[in-house]
Amino acid sequence: MKLSIITVNLNNEAGLKKTIESVIAQSFTDYEWIVIDGGSIDGSVWLIEKYADRFTCRISEPDTGIYNAMNKGILKAGGEYCFFLNSGDYFINGEVLKNFFSARFSEDVVSGNMFVITNGSITEKCKGKNDLTFLDLYLSLIKHQATFIKRELFQKFGLYNESLKIVADYEFFIKTVGFGGASYRYVNLDLTCFDNGGISNRNPSLVKEEKEKIKIRYIPSIMRQDYDLLVRYRNIMFVDRYVILSLFQRILGKTAKLISGKG
Repeated sequence: MKLSIITVNLNNEAGLKKTIESVIAQSFTDYEWIVIDGGSIDGSVWLIEKYADRFTCRISEPDTGIYNAMNKGILKAGGEYCFFLNSGDYFINGEVLKNFFSARFSEDVVSGNMFVITNGSITEKCKGKNDLTFLDLYLSLIKHQATFIKRELFQKFGLYNESLKIVADYEFFIKTVGFGGASYRYVNLDLTCFDNGGISNRNPSLVKEEKEKIKIRYIPSIMRQDYDLLVRYRNIMFVDRYVILSLFQRILGKTAKLISGKG
């Protein structure tokens, strides 16, 4: 079996319905589907029962957090690759898995493009890159909502770190691709839409705190200042680029008004 789709849900009936509809619309069929519900008290369990024939495995019981639920799904998985499509996230169309696997990849970690959805509208498109650097990993270029992960990586490096509540997937990529020699490939295809209303968006301070712990755990102290400097330089570079672009647009706007006689 090529793929194990793992869907984690807790009290998100509307989001889960959107996710389910996007999976059952796929023309690609070489997958199993595992749904891990954290003991929802809304209509999620009813929805899971309604589509029970679509799932290879379904569990509804309390868990200790999203990564505990994802680890339950990994332990039930039998596919070559795992893909985490949590409730509220969805594939962009019914051909996306077919198109993606037509690329015939074999790398350990394979990413596509992801659209960020905020309050029902697309606010960002996240793309990968072919020549990945450690700084890219450090800056969270790999988005797990648009990434296929070989199941054997979890056997080799362990499951997600459940002591982390928000960024255990980020730590996993640092550990495997960054320091573990896992191979990576970027496929320039639009894959998923990610619902940005989750826990990470609501807890930026906890994201920062957990990433700092990961930096201390994995990056030697002699390198940390260098990486902080690189990140700071990168951020300044993008701010400068934005300021210059905005200034250029304002100049063009004023020039157009003068030419038209409306200035």
